[in-house]
Amino acid sequence: MIIGIPKEIKNNENRVAITPAGVHTLVNAGHKVVIEKSAGLGSGIGDADYTAVGGRILNKDTDIFNESDMIVKVKEPLASEYDLLKEGQGLFTYLHLAADRPLTDSLLRRKITAIAYETIQLPNGSLPLLIPMSEVAGRMSVQVGTHLLQKYNGGMGILLGGVPGVPPAEVVIIGGGIVGINAAKMAVGLGARVTVLDIDKNRLSYLDDIFLGRISTLLCSDYTIAEMVKKADLLISGVLIIGAKAPKVVTTDMVKTMKKGSVIVDVAIDQGGSVQTIDRVTTHDNPCYEKHGVVHYSVANMPGAVPRTSTFALTDVTLPYLLRIANKGVKKALAEDRALISGLNTYMGHITCEAVAKSFNMPFTAPEELMG
Repeated sequence: MIIGIPKEIKNNENRVAITPAGVHTLVNAGHKVVIEKSAGLGSGIGDADYTAVGGRILNKDTDIFNESDMIVKVKEPLASEYDLLKEGQGLFTYLHLAADRPLTDSLLRRKITAIAYETIQLPNGSLPLLIPMSEVAGRMSVQVGTHLLQKYNGGMGILLGGVPGVPPAEVVIIGGGIVGINAAKMAVGLGARVTVLDIDKNRLSYLDDIFLGRISTLLCSDYTIAEMVKKADLLISGVLIIGAKAPKVVTTDMVKTMKKGSVIVDVAIDQGGSVQTIDRVTTHDNPCYEKHGVVHYSVANMPGAVPRTSTFALTDVTLPYLLRIANKGVKKALAEDRALISGLNTYMGHITCEAVAKSFNMPFTAPEELMG
């Protein structure tokens, strides 16, 4: 199989879809890997690092797309890349289709076999290819929030951990999953007063156990969310419904009750955002805006700010699946792997992820039917 690695073009996206170790593994298995010139520089990986392990460097993105059977990326194709995809080509990347109708339509028109990292799911319910970037984003959310709470960034001028005689900041985290637990680790480590809300009582019991009483936990309801949003100095939302658009759990009326200069970091923005006042996707160039006196941060590729860490963490988990696809061929690999087929979002003009189909009120086809 010929595997193509284009350079990421999303604003300040410095990650790359594969490391030299990944290229080495694929080449040793008999496959060809073509990488766009300078694709790895943002992650500290030079072209020579790839050629040294058997990769081939091509100068243009058009060459990468033309030569490849499978395109492997970090982030979803942007509008300028739609026409580069060949009919019937494979695509393996983060997609977040439920929040992106134009991309969904483009993949369907071109009959792309699109496998989304974020919907590959193991039998135990875990999302192995989403976990490392959720870990990064969860930890970053507190770093970002701490920075934005400083007065010169529009925040109220509060130190997250306080000092002796002055109370710490109130950090409220909605969602106790991978994002939430990693955000809580960072916030607790900085000395903040932390509350985590989740809809799953068992998850809250687990969090209470591992944090040994250093955080408060609350079961989610409209009432508890409203009460905690009002108290929050830093509000972090990590709400996730696999493959689907994020629900708006924080309303405009709730945001209006927040303190002036408080901060919201919506990690769910990739899936459309879970805060009603988040009405735009921002970039690392211009990451935040003020609304109702509250600083809003809604960057869709947070881990792109720490590409060296993120690139290596991502390749560690994507490579086994990519190798399986390359060795067996796409259709056989999908048919034999329940986790991998759960990642299939579009195939031969069909939507094969039920949550995506529901988001757009479009027909859904079970992927098993298409695999024979």
